[in-house]
Amino acid sequence: MGFKQFSKLHLMNQSSTIILGIESSCDDTSAAVICDGKVLANIIANQEVHKKYGGVVPELASRAHQQNIVPVIDAALKEANIKKGQLTAVAYTNGPGLLGSLLVGSSFAKSFAMGLNIPSIAINHMQGHILAHFIDEKDEAPKLKPSFPFLCLTVSGGHTQIVKVTNFFEMEVIGETIDDAAGEAFDKVAKMLQLPYPGGPLVDKLAQEGNPDKFNFPHPNVGDLSFSFSGLKTSVLYFLQKEIANNSHFIEENLNDICAGVQKTIVAILMEKIENAIKITGIKEVAIAGGVSANSGLRSALLQLQQKNIRVFIPKFSYCTDNAAMIAITGYYHLKTNQPLEATMSPNARLKL
Repeated sequence: MGFKQFSKLHLMNQSSTIILGIESSCDDTSAAVICDGKVLANIIANQEVHKKYGGVVPELASRAHQQNIVPVIDAALKEANIKKGQLTAVAYTNGPGLLGSLLVGSSFAKSFAMGLNIPSIAINHMQGHILAHFIDEKDEAPKLKPSFPFLCLTVSGGHTQIVKVTNFFEMEVIGETIDDAAGEAFDKVAKMLQLPYPGGPLVDKLAQEGNPDKFNFPHPNVGDLSFSFSGLKTSVLYFLQKEIANNSHFIEENLNDICAGVQKTIVAILMEKIENAIKITGIKEVAIAGGVSANSGLRSALLQLQQKNIRVFIPKFSYCTDNAAMIAITGYYHLKTNQPLEATMSPNARLKL
């Protein structure tokens, strides 16, 4: 009996659809178990080793994934109270991401699934971020979810995109950055301010205590749905160099206000583009996804769209950063909507949405 034939019979004989999700695209090793769309466990192992280098070191990340992946998966199955023989399928991140990190997760996932004679499902990391909005929690009533079509602003350290989501697997990027991502801008500015890695969350925290109008930074003049953040980084760098030349203690005396001004500018750029997308498409449902969707300034600005009769969807903090629950839910909808299953796909570090 062939692999795909067995898989179909296995799915037919299961009363519940139980997905093990594995996420290893960057520096977090994560495993999650979802049963019929509800999260039973979502375990994440962070890699502290990168802090002293001020950023993720790919080789160290892949080595840490090798150390973490078995204990993380074991912990997820135990927390979910699920035996490996009960699993319907294994979903794993196939890209985009760091190739070495992707290889660790994908190799384990495909081998584990093959040993159990169940499907392995290759998942696009960015699709996972978007479909995190369809996760339900165990012991809780189903939450309100976006209706198709909706717009999703996906913002992270590597991506800044506006995506038109027509159904679970029909997604079109209608706007994106022409250079750097918003998350990268946050982290690079944090480095200029001598804040420890990861700096983006620290900029957000300090900004809440600062005056966002004390220092102003320029907005890029690009297309209606295009983003650009390289000019902002350069502007902040020259601004700091000029001020430090006059006052060597300028950063420490104005840290909160600098962070507030930078955050205000980045959020304003993001909001300008998503409002343009609403006008152009006529779609009045908007979601955010990705690590920067945890930013307090962006979440607050997005909620203000509700005053314009826009339905807004903001993920729980635990589903903003990289996590395996979003990979598992995407795998669940792969099976539910009868998407083709492929067990031999190779990881793609530059996989497109």
